[in-house]
Formats: sequence, structure tokens, C-alpha cells
Amino acid sequence: MSAVVISVVVFALVFEFINGFHDTANAIATTVYTKALKARHAIILAAVMNFFGAFVWEGVAKTISAGLTETPAEEYVVLAAVLGAIVWNLITWWRGFPSSSSHALIGSLLGATLVSTASFDAVKWIGVLEKVIIPLFSSPLIGFFVGFAIMRLIFKLFANSSRTKVNGVFRKLQVVSAALFAFSHGTNDAQKTMGIITLALVSGGVLTAADGVPLWVKILCATAMALGTSAGGQRIMKTMGRGVTKLQPASGFAAETTSAIVIEIMSFIGAPVSTTHVISSSVMGVGSARRLSAVKWRTARDIVLTWVITLPIAAAIGGVSLLVVRFFLG
Repeated sequence: MSAVVISVVVFALVFEFINGFHDTANAIATTVYTKALKARHAIILAAVMNFFGAFVWEGVAKTISAGLTETPAEEYVVLAAVLGAIVWNLITWWRGFPSSSSHALIGSLLGATLVSTASFDAVKWIGVLEKVIIPLFSSPLIGFFVGFAIMRLIFKLFANSSRTKVNGVFRKLQVVSAALFAFSHGTNDAQKTMGIITLALVSGGVLTAADGVPLWVKILCATAMALGTSAGGQRIMKTMGRGVTKLQPASGFAAETTSAIVIEIMSFIGAPVSTTHVISSSVMGVGSARRLSAVKWRTARDIVLTWVITLPIAAAIGGVSLLVVRFFLG
């Protein structure tokens, strides 16, 4: 195994760790701010479920490793992609923006590939369209409308119940929904790093494309995500928990349940969607079910803007990272 491939593995695990604390807020913010769980307990729950979720499915990992570029990228291209994704994740974490780690990694990989080959033919644009662009828009829309529908159903079912009773019931149910969402986060997000490591291993001749994801890669990625999750993500948690709409236990349950359903469906079909996009749009849908004015649309606008710009900016950073890596590697 070459030094470059080893570097890819190391930095990919760093990315997975950052992904853990960057996206922890997605899984636990609503649970913490509705007081269903204390932050420490919620983080432990999310870390455990992230770990176990990482071992389910391989479709997303296959999309990353073989479904976006025409030929296996060289090791240094994969290294540049990972470094570019790390840079964008740290910038958005520092600013408190709930951006997509998934699209940061994908955008950076595409940017590094394009700069490396100086050819648009190096990218499987049909694969990018079907597995990245369409889910980029469809998964948040599905999350919004399903969240809206579930919340309206809850309003009808508990119309004659006291608020105290409703809050008591859904604080308990929210622990389950948060666990399911954290599990789904692991099934989708951990696979992206597995895919990028597998891509580097294939490029370095360690594996063949038909070998799939080695067990040791799954264990390392699952562990890195769980450790990152345990570090928490307080900055983004503030935006997700109370920056978009005021959440109650019932609305938190609706948002988390919606997100878990959408992400598991997308993981099953091998689409590397953004858990950030899905939970954000689900929260918006849940808030809109109460009344449109319940959503802080200015904050929502800023979140959506971050969604849109992540792919192109990450691609640009990936391209620059490629030039830097190429310079140092000669």
C-alpha cells in the first residue's frame, strides 16, 4: 500500500470524524431542544446508532467508488478530494451552517477529477444526475411534504388531548425517532467515506473493483463517525434546533421520523443524499403544518442557499486541493 493511499485512508477517517460532529446536530438537535433527552445522552445514543447503521447496505459506497467517474481516480486525486471536503466542512461548521458533508465530498471529488484530467469526459454525468442532482432536490421536497403530512396527522389524532399529555407521549417517542434517524445517518453518510477509501484502494491496486468494501474499512469508518458524533456539534445544533422553527416533542418526532424514512429509502437505491438537507426540509414541513409563519423563512433561505452552493464551491476547493497536492507530490 503506497504512502498516498495510506494518506487517503487517514484523511478520509479525519473527514468521517468531522462528518460525525458536523452532522451530529442533525440527529439530536430536535431531541435536545424539545428536552426529550439531555445533550450528553442524545450524543451517546446518536454515536451508537451511527456505528451500527454504518454496516447496513453498500449501494452508496459503490456509487462513490465507481458511479461518478469514468475510470478509477489516481490516488492523489482521491487525496485532494478528501482534503477539499474537509476544508469546506470546517468552514461551514465554524460558521454554523448545516451544509452537506455528502455533497462536499462529491463536489470535491468531481472538481479534483476535472482538474486532474482536464476533461469533462472523465465524469459520469448521467450517474451524477441520477444519483446526486435529482436526489439533491427530490429528497428535501419529499422530506418537506412527508413531514407536513405526518404533523397534520398528529394534529388530528391528538386534537382533543392536553398539551401536557401530548408532550409526555412524544418525548418518549422522540427517543425512538432520534435513534432511527441516527441509524439512517450511519447507513448513508458512513458509506460515502467507505466508498472514497475503496476508490483509493482500487486506484492503488490493493483491491479490484469487484471486491466491494472490505470489512476493516467498514469498521474504521463506523468507529470514526461514532467518535466524531460523540464530540458533538453545538454550533449547528443551535441552527437546527431553534433557528428554523419552534419545535415541540411532537414536531421533533415528526421531523426525525420523516428523515429516517427518506434517508433509508435513498440508501437502499444507492443515492448519497444529504442528511442535513432532509432533516432541514422535514423541520420546515413540520413547522409549516402548524402555520406558514411558524417557519423562520429567512433562516430557511440561508440554509437552502448553502445547499445550492455546496457542490460548486466544494468542486472549486477540490480543484485547488488537487493543484496543491500535485505540487507537493511533484
